[in-house]
Amino acid sequence: MSANSSRAGQLLLQASACISWKQDVEGAVYHLANCLLLLGFMGGSGVYGCFYFFGFLSAGYLCCVLWGWFSACGLDIVLWSFLLAVVCLLQLAHLVYRLREDTLAEEFDLLYKTLCLPLQVPLQTYKEIVHCCEKQVLTLATEQTYAVEGETPINRLSLLLSGRVRVSQDGQFLHYIFPYQFMDSPEWESLQPSEEGVFQVTLTAETSCSYISWPRKSLHLLLTKERYISCLFSALLGYDISEKLYTLNDKLFAKFGLRFDIRLPSLYHVLGPTAADAGPESEKGDEEACEPAASPPQATPTSLQQTPPCSPPPAATNFPAPPSRARLSRPDSSILASRIPLQSYSPVISRGQAPLAPTHTPEL
Repeated sequence: MSANSSRAGQLLLQASACISWKQDVEGAVYHLANCLLLLGFMGGSGVYGCFYFFGFLSAGYLCCVLWGWFSACGLDIVLWSFLLAVVCLLQLAHLVYRLREDTLAEEFDLLYKTLCLPLQVPLQTYKEIVHCCEKQVLTLATEQTYAVEGETPINRLSLLLSGRVRVSQDGQFLHYIFPYQFMDSPEWESLQPSEEGVFQVTLTAETSCSYISWPRKSLHLLLTKERYISCLFSALLGYDISEKLYTLNDKLFAKFGLRFDIRLPSLYHVLGPTAADAGPESEKGDEEACEPAASPPQATPTSLQQTPPCSPPPAATNFPAPPSRARLSRPDSSILASRIPLQSYSPVISRGQAPLAPTHTPEL
């Protein structure tokens, strides 16, 4: 066994081109350089992995330069190690430049974390959206108007970043717009790309506000080109409009304290422009319709007068006649009461069920 190992060692020594092997080991700088290179090659992927990788490689090759200059005394070792160190340092400088170029402003970074990151929107897609608005943050002073009713054209889409905006129509307050809500989403959705229009409401800043704004044509071009961004804006605008509708729904109530849902089809005549004008006439017509139903007929045939009146069903005698809806403490529900015969009332309905819609225009 020992003879075989000695023979193998002799073969290795004879095949080597080295005349003599150094008896002492290299200095500490050489071993430090190799340790740094080992740590550098263990780096991972990604941006921080590249920083780790090229950072340790740069330090390791600089140590090789020192070792070749002071210990090995070899010009080729110094030149190659220096060249590799310079390449690694240039790569680090390129990474730093890319990171600074891709860094967003504080407002846009907060907007991405608040609005887009929960939806898992890619950062590159978000940068395209920000690039469309030219990375500009606009401001509104207190009591400064963003849009005037009937005057300001609909030529942009804006998103509030900070502050609070008051929405009103004909001097009547409607609702507020809070940060990270669109300021003119209903106007945006109400027009086609080729149509033009003006605001139907007035938007006034109650505090100092900041917002971003996309030009209408530029945003339409982006939505046409990028289907993913189009679906994203469709979802965001739909959610924003529904929030505004729910806010208006909370303010819609009748005079006697009941709150209604604006999504009910029975409220279309309440929100219509002719509801208030047609109210008194409809009440008068309903009252005239109730009078013949409540009073006995004045002239009837002889055969009908001799016929004895029909007795009510036995089940109906157990229940008292329900009071007329017009006598309840809800004067706004008189129309519904006049349109339904008294015989069709059930005990459940006679307990005072709220109507679906008031007859007068609700207060906002």
